Amino acid sequence: MPWIVGVSGASGTPYAAAVLRALLAGGESVDLVVSRASRLTLLDETGIAFRDAHWRDDLREWLARGADGKPGAFDVDAGLDGVRYWNAGDLAAGPSSGSYPAKGMLIVPASTACVAGVALGLSKDLLQRAASVTLKERRRLVVAVRETPLNGQTLRHLVALDDAGASVVPASPAFYAGATHIQDLVDFVAGRVLDAAGVAHGLYRRWRGELGGASAPRDT
Repeated sequence: MPWIVGVSGASGTPYAAAVLRALLAGGESVDLVVSRASRLTLLDETGIAFRDAHWRDDLREWLARGADGKPGAFDVDAGLDGVRYWNAGDLAAGPSSGSYPAKGMLIVPASTACVAGVALGLSKDLLQRAASVTLKERRRLVVAVRETPLNGQTLRHLVALDDAGASVVPASPAFYAGATHIQDLVDFVAGRVLDAAGVAHGLYRRWRGELGGASAPRDT
């Protein structure tokens, strides 16, 4: 069964790329939903135009790019066969139904508009509908909200998602893992998203209860 990965219009497309790479590297299947707003963000942050007719080529270019914008930083060709793409406007798509088999859903990054839509059950596009289905079927839903500061309305929506069973994972990088590059900070957030979903990965060094670990050589 696949993981559904929804990419909303919040800033933070490198987070989504890191999650997707880790899922595919771990042998997971992915159903990908890219919102209309996220295409604008992706174009602004990477210069990549995500096109329905050429989604595989555009996805390959996106996932190969490092968090610093360097093209060709990752080799991703081998894993793309595990991706199935659904247009965000296709409300008849597989993930729109509870009978469609899926392990759960990861929304990364999640905009405040996306958070509100899911919390209120609006289902205005496939991303929101798939999230609503995930909740009603009692599957894992991880929402990586990327916004600051957060107003009261958004905080109430996040509490509603938590009450409904979702895991709310703010895109907040930590530094105890010994980050030396922007990619390390991105991978930390992506790793915490995968932790919340119960997916094994090796994206960051875990805390072991010993001070000074950030300066120690990284595990290989």
